[in-house]
Amino acid sequence: MKIEMNVSGLNGVLETLQSLPAEIVSKRGGPVKLSLAKAARVIRDQAKVNLKAAIALNGDVSTGLLEKNVIVTRGKEPIGTKGERYLVRVRRKAYDGDKIGRRQKAGKRVTTQKTASLLEYGSSHQPATPWLRPAVKQKGKEAINVFTEDLNKRIDAVVRKLAQQNKGK
Repeated sequence: MKIEMNVSGLNGVLETLQSLPAEIVSKRGGPVKLSLAKAARVIRDQAKVNLKAAIALNGDVSTGLLEKNVIVTRGKEPIGTKGERYLVRVRRKAYDGDKIGRRQKAGKRVTTQKTASLLEYGSSHQPATPWLRPAVKQKGKEAINVFTEDLNKRIDAVVRKLAQQNKGK
């Protein structure tokens, strides 16, 4: 399950970032990485709220395992580009069949990813109750604002630090 959100129209910003010192544009991500992670957490938190509502919609009771495993992770940079990527995804965990009242065969284990996908997209037996895509729609603008504000703060902090270091030179 993958939902991708691309921000475009930032060519000038990207060129400016590439011309900045290594403290800002580093292989470890620097301020951009940290700001993206913060923005992704905004969407993750809304996804968890939506997930609770989607599970409760039909009167089902949640074990909490799926919600606990909705996470934000750093992904590989997009192919053919330089950049950062953060993913809101579901960590793969298997449900313990004995705890939910049914035995599971080794090859037929129910996982959090399978459950999340069934909720999001549905099946021939179960209607879709999307929870992740609406989270992107609900909080996408807020996530972009959080990213922008946080990145500005972090860049300002780096500039102040560099100015302090270079005062004596």
